[in-house]
Amino acid sequence: MARRGTTEKTKEATAPNAPAQQFLRLMSHEMRTPLNGVLGMIGLLERTTLDGAQRAYAENARQSAEHLLGLVNDLLDYARLEAGALEFDPAPVDLEGLVRGVAELLSPRAHDKGLEIVWSVTADAPDIRADEGRLRQVLFNLAGNAVKFTEAGGVRITVERVGGDDARPRLAFLVDDTGPGVPSTARARIFEEFGHADASDAVRHDGAGLGLAVVRKLALAMGGTVAVEDRPDSATGGARFRFEAVFDAVKTARKQHLQARAVAVRSRDPFVLSAARAQIEASGGSVRDDASVILLDHVPAKPGETMPLPQGGRVIVMLKPGERDLIAAYRAAGAHAYLIKPLRRTSLVEQVRAAAGDAPNDTGASKPDEDDRVAPARFAGVRVLLAEDNPVGALLARTLLRREGCVVETAATGEEAVAAVHRARYDLVFMDMRMPGMDGPAAARAIRATGDRTPILALTANAFAEDRRLCLEAGMDDHIVKPLDAEALRAALARWTKRDIRAKVGRV
Repeated sequence: MARRGTTEKTKEATAPNAPAQQFLRLMSHEMRTPLNGVLGMIGLLERTTLDGAQRAYAENARQSAEHLLGLVNDLLDYARLEAGALEFDPAPVDLEGLVRGVAELLSPRAHDKGLEIVWSVTADAPDIRADEGRLRQVLFNLAGNAVKFTEAGGVRITVERVGGDDARPRLAFLVDDTGPGVPSTARARIFEEFGHADASDAVRHDGAGLGLAVVRKLALAMGGTVAVEDRPDSATGGARFRFEAVFDAVKTARKQHLQARAVAVRSRDPFVLSAARAQIEASGGSVRDDASVILLDHVPAKPGETMPLPQGGRVIVMLKPGERDLIAAYRAAGAHAYLIKPLRRTSLVEQVRAAAGDAPNDTGASKPDEDDRVAPARFAGVRVLLAEDNPVGALLARTLLRREGCVVETAATGEEAVAAVHRARYDLVFMDMRMPGMDGPAAARAIRATGDRTPILALTANAFAEDRRLCLEAGMDDHIVKPLDAEALRAALARWTKRDIRAKVGRV
């Protein structure tokens, strides 16, 4: 098969490029580590009391640092592809989880610009066997590019089945936007190195023009194609980026708990409307204007105001995370529940069933949980060991962890970390990969040799597949890529301190 051939060719190309591979890993660490400190310290500074001018300076510094990080990532990705160091690690991929994760990762950036970002996976698009990291990179680059160039409206990420057979379906990953579109004369050029639709784009949008070049190389390596066209059925412009490839299917059935339940959707935004409809239909339901359960998109006339609730049904209000303060007001006005955008299909199903008075589904929950994006878990009293030799990195991680309520003890070397685990019990260990003397993997192996099963999470400046594999082979349970941010740490705490949902990351 084409995919197997690509993988074998890549492995053959990797061996003679071992020095280049090592250089890229070293440069990734050495460039991202100080950026981690810069971005982290600016983030902490922005949480302090600043006057208007100081806040503007901090925001400009953060934007510049984020731009530099983006350039570093693009350059390292592209250099790695040019060095023939491309690896594929096929494994079962949860398509909905993949697309939802990309949408939620980009949602703060989109919402800050006043954009909607939505996603859906059609019911006939099965889960697949592929390299999830590479697929995520393709989708993230395409959707991130759409958010960057769109000033009003939104971005929609969709996965559809467009051919193939049950064993090897052909899937299309579509990214639609309401931006300016791409002129036909520039549609090939934007996938080239340092290519832009317009020469001024590099200045106006702070881009080197490597993100789409990386997408093109990854698409070809996966035996697929990538292209851009006008967004279909749009009189207002916009672009559609399309990545297509054939994958091996994984036989897992998505449950359709709505069982022909009708739902009404009220939204002025066509992307929100289409994504909600797609998720309802993928769950076995249908959209009907006279349904008794109504999804209402919050689009107020003035910021901070609630909208009048429609009569004659049980209303579920759709809000952005930044609109969390309106939840109580809507409940007081008679709304049955809320959903946070971008929507999660499982949450939509749970809230619709609860509003309709249906029996709980097979999750066993008596009522839907609060969305973690507006009601984040608190971790008061969770004991954490932080092994980090870089003082700036240690200060940042320690500050973020303490803000979540954790009790943090620090170690500056691998030897100190091993001794600390031997001396006391912890709920979680964060372990830097590169420390003087005994490094992170060696310390993890030493801890595991004693029979200790405390979850160990690697902190690494490298996002390469071999680094992730090295973490897991050393006995670590997961890894977080620097620069650190509060959301990533919070997600890690939620994943690894709740004993009932712990699940070791699958080996690659």
